[in-house]
Amino acid sequence: MNKELRRISIVALAMFLALFVSTSVIQVFQVDELRADGRNSRTLFDTYSAERGPILVDGVAIAESKAVDTQYEFLRTYTQPELYAAITGYFTLNQGNTGIEGELNEFLSGTANEQFLDQLGALVTGQSPQGAAVELTIDPVIQQAAWDALGDQQGAVVALDPATGDILAMVSKPSYDPNRLAAHDTSAVLAAYEELINNPDDPLVNRAIAGDLYFPGSVFKVLMSAAAIDSGEFTPESTFPNPPQLQLPNSSSVISNSEGGACGGGETVTIATALRLSCNIPFAQLGLALGEETIAEYAEAFGFGTSVEIPMEATPSTFPTGLDDAQLMLSSFGQYDVRVTPLQIAMISAAIANGGNLMQPTLVDSIIAPDLSIIREDDPVLLSQPISRETATTMTQLMVQGVANGAASNARIEGVDVAGKTGTAENGGDAPYTLWFTGFAPANDPQAAIAVVVEDGGGFGQSAFGNRVAAPIAKQVLEAVLNR
Repeated sequence: MNKELRRISIVALAMFLALFVSTSVIQVFQVDELRADGRNSRTLFDTYSAERGPILVDGVAIAESKAVDTQYEFLRTYTQPELYAAITGYFTLNQGNTGIEGELNEFLSGTANEQFLDQLGALVTGQSPQGAAVELTIDPVIQQAAWDALGDQQGAVVALDPATGDILAMVSKPSYDPNRLAAHDTSAVLAAYEELINNPDDPLVNRAIAGDLYFPGSVFKVLMSAAAIDSGEFTPESTFPNPPQLQLPNSSSVISNSEGGACGGGETVTIATALRLSCNIPFAQLGLALGEETIAEYAEAFGFGTSVEIPMEATPSTFPTGLDDAQLMLSSFGQYDVRVTPLQIAMISAAIANGGNLMQPTLVDSIIAPDLSIIREDDPVLLSQPISRETATTMTQLMVQGVANGAASNARIEGVDVAGKTGTAENGGDAPYTLWFTGFAPANDPQAAIAVVVEDGGGFGQSAFGNRVAAPIAKQVLEAVLNR
């Protein structure tokens, strides 16, 4: 009998210990995760009953909570909603939170660990807790300029401060109105969400950092040139054969330059000229000579394969591996299976503009408590050093030539040296091209690095180039930067 009692006691003790451990894990170690879980209705209702902190641009609220006479007490309201939707995201009763609203929900709702004393004070006084304000790095003038310049096109614009990583503008089109998703009418919110999620143009996708990603086309030649020069194996004056067409190894496929002829005339062509005129054949040959491993190493150093948090998580850009010679040659001018976000392309230009130092991109300038004390203020963070200062200087000179008298001429700004590169990416078959521009200005004192992408050929199918559509958009944004 004593033996059986001991067995039962051991089992009971084991069950008690298991229960103790599980409740401890839930109540102590998983508290932050459970609090942030969108299915936690209690937290959701508490959040709606608290005065959620505003999201600020240059001190002005672009998202704020206004008191209403309902069970939820406060209604989230967005000013200039479509202009900032890709940044703020939305705050809903039943479809979760996205953007800054989602990533910084704990600070905005006043439930972050850093706000414990405020929560304690509210508990003692019986007052409702207030959320913190989030001040963004966005410059409202540059953001508006990017929105206006992109016009009715589908695509995205990203502008960075190369020295700090601050995101000065981030626009994605088509956009949407997050006010429709913030309503307290559940059926109306669900109807609006279903409409948006079923829209074939995907307005809920932030094209600047996510989605299906894009072929970069010729803007990838910036990375290729930087890798070649920084490796020490090549200089801007290194030459390659200059045929008007080139059959890929072990393939029946033939590649050509954008104009269909040789690159600038002559039997050979330099890397400098190939970049300035954006010729495919020399870069295909360069890629084969440089090798997959070296290109992949530099791509990784520039951020490929990394999920950058701004604080929203950006989809990693990819450079394919295990390539045969034909695939490597196609990849070397941004085709085959190279895929990128506009943020990634802006980061490449930003690193060159910043002397080879790539800073961590961010949308958050500071987080401010209701009493105006600073809860968090992050210093600029060095993400990587993909190239040397000398290589960055050389690349700047080459990109300036691309705008001054090359394939990126429509980005010229009178009296200012603009460094830039266009891209025209094929999408297979009869699909319209994807059009690009990336660069920075002024070249001698960069204030902003930019990436512009326009989908569906900018309405011109396969008859337009990046210089026709994307470069003028970038010019308008850079002019707004210079005129601040």
